[in-house]
Amino acid sequence: MATAPADTVTPQDFARARRAMIDSQLRPSGITADWLLDAMGTAPREDYVAADLRSVAYMDRSLPLGEGRAMSSPFAQARLLQEARPRDDDRALLIAGGTGYLAALLGPRVATLDVVEPDARLSGACPHNGRGNWHNAPLENGLPDGAPYDLIVIDGAVEALPADFANQLGDNGRIVMGTVTRGVTRIAIGRKSGDAIAVQPLAEMGFPILSAFAKPKSWSF
Repeated sequence: MATAPADTVTPQDFARARRAMIDSQLRPSGITADWLLDAMGTAPREDYVAADLRSVAYMDRSLPLGEGRAMSSPFAQARLLQEARPRDDDRALLIAGGTGYLAALLGPRVATLDVVEPDARLSGACPHNGRGNWHNAPLENGLPDGAPYDLIVIDGAVEALPADFANQLGDNGRIVMGTVTRGVTRIAIGRKSGDAIAVQPLAEMGFPILSAFAKPKSWSF
């Protein structure tokens, strides 16, 4: 599909694209949370991608961010936040903040938001609009110094979740993320139970795979 040059797309075009995303992608796919539809209907997703991708910012697909990273599709990000059910008293942690779009949606819904993004090329690329406290740290480490959290959101697919993430969730804390098993990505939710996290995959869904969460390779002889 051909795309329009970035400099020929008007603000009105982007507004129409946002409305089409809501009406053609999100609502028909089961995204019903009013706060989320309102947020995604107003947040300028085009501001969080490179100039040559602005005209396709609202398409139902992941968008490359370079160096092995990608921005999840609108539906995948919407499903993450709908399953997360953020509350105004939540202490939340977002892993893989990328260029800031998901933080802009989540930040106003929670009491506090920490964002982990190790790639300064991404975190410095687009405005955060004050959404969250950003930390340059490895994705797979989470943010132990800020724990415990009521909610952790990982924007991407995880092959192996480090055991230490259980220590970063408060009692009955919840985690929402993508998972990957034998190349198939799914959305999953988890709850802290005792000293571990019980994760339940929900449905197949396209997520960019986060190499930082790759399963350690085992020795073979």
